[in-house]
Amino acid sequence: MPASSCLIAALCVAACLAAFALTALARRYALARQLVDAPGERRSHTVATPRGGGIAIVAVVLPSMIGLGFAGVGMRPVFLLGACGLALVAAVGWIDDHRPLSPWGRLAVHILAAAMLAIGVAWTGQPVWWAIAVFALALGLVNVWNFMDGINGLASTQAILVALGCLLLGLLGGGALLACIVAAACAGFLPFNVPRARIFLGDVGSGALGFLVACLIALAPAPDPVVSLLWLLPLSAFLIDAALTLLSRIIRGERWWTPHVQHVYQRCVQAGHAHAVVTCGYAAWTLLSILVAVSMAGAPQPVIIGAFATWYLLGVAIWLNFRIRHARRMRLS
Repeated sequence: MPASSCLIAALCVAACLAAFALTALARRYALARQLVDAPGERRSHTVATPRGGGIAIVAVVLPSMIGLGFAGVGMRPVFLLGACGLALVAAVGWIDDHRPLSPWGRLAVHILAAAMLAIGVAWTGQPVWWAIAVFALALGLVNVWNFMDGINGLASTQAILVALGCLLLGLLGGGALLACIVAAACAGFLPFNVPRARIFLGDVGSGALGFLVACLIALAPAPDPVVSLLWLLPLSAFLIDAALTLLSRIIRGERWWTPHVQHVYQRCVQAGHAHAVVTCGYAAWTLLSILVAVSMAGAPQPVIIGAFATWYLLGVAIWLNFRIRHARRMRLS
C-alpha cells in the first residue's frame, strides 16, 4: 500500500475512534444537562433519548478542515471559509439543542454560513454561477438534513454514502481527504445511533452534516452546469422527500417550519417498519443513485440530462405512490 494511502487510512481510523469517544462524552453531558428528546406525536421514537451527539462529528471534522486549509492543498478559501460556516451552523444548532431558538434566527445564521462558503468558492476563481449554486445548495442542505434526521441512522448513513459518491465522482486532493474524514467521523457516531438510539445527532449534528455535504460538492473539480447534475443524484432520496413534503405542507397551509411526521421515512415507521429497515431502504436507493451517477460520468450532455430527469421523476413517482397508498390505508383504518 502506498505511503499516502496508509496515511489516509490512519487518519480515517483516528477520526472514527475520536468521534466514537467524543460521542460517548456528549451522551454523558446530555444526560447530565437533561438534553433529552421525549416521545410525542411529532416524533418517530418511543423512548426518551439524549440529543446533541453530532457535536462529536463537528469536533473531529472542523479542525480537519482548518488543517487542510492551512496545509495549502488547494481550494484554501473553500476549506477555511467553509470551516467558518460549519462553526456557525454547528454553534446555532448547539444553542438550539439547549434552548429553542426562533426558526428565522437560525435561518439568518444559515444564510450567513452559506454565503461564506459561496465567497470561498468565488475566491478560488470559480464561475459566479457555481458560487450561487453552492450558496443555494448549502442553505438548502442544512435544512434538508435537519428535516430528514428523524429516525435512527438515517442522516448519518446518508452523509457517509454521499461522501462515498463524491469520491467516486472524482473528488480529488484535500476534498477527497475531507470526504474520507466526514465518512469516518459519521461511522464513529453510528454505534450510538443504530440499531438502538442511545443519542441523537441533534440540531448541531444534522445541520452540520448538511453543510458538510455542500462543502464536499463545492470542492468538485472543474464544475460544469450539466456534469454537476450528476453530483445531485446521490442526494435524490433526501431532496425528493424533503422538497415534496415541504411543498405539500405549504399547499395545505400548515406551519411548515414546525416539527411533524409527514415525510415518507416517518410514514414508513408509522406503518410498522423498523427504523433499520427504512434506513437501509434509503441507503439502497442512494447506492443505486451513485451507480447511475458514476455510470453516466463522461457521457454526452443530453444523456446526462436525460438520466438526471429520469431518475428524479422515478423518485417523485415512488414518493407519490407511497403517499397515495398511505392515505388510502389511513382512510380505511
